[in-house]
Amino acid sequence: MLKRYGKSRGKTVSIWFEGQPIQAHEGESVAAALLTSGVKYLRHAQVSAKPRAPYCWMGVCYECLLEIDGEQNQQSCLIAVKDGMRIFRQSSAAENT
Repeated sequence: MLKRYGKSRGKTVSIWFEGQPIQAHEGESVAAALLTSGVKYLRHAQVSAKPRAPYCWMGVCYECLLEIDGEQNQQSCLIAVKDGMRIFRQSSAAENT
């Protein structure tokens, strides 16, 4: 699990993940905010349906894709949190079979 170290660099904001409120710090990525709050995975693999989490943290691997404020396939490692964001996991092909 990720942990925050040192002082917060931004004010505390509330985001919503799967309908549950999460406290985050303005300026941190959506992926970092979710993982530091205890979320264990962000999506399921397309074929195997195994849980996946960010790998590269720079937008190359696409393991962090989420639906953010109604838009699917958002790279959560590159998007900074904003107060009131609504975030959901996306269903994969393997989950729908």
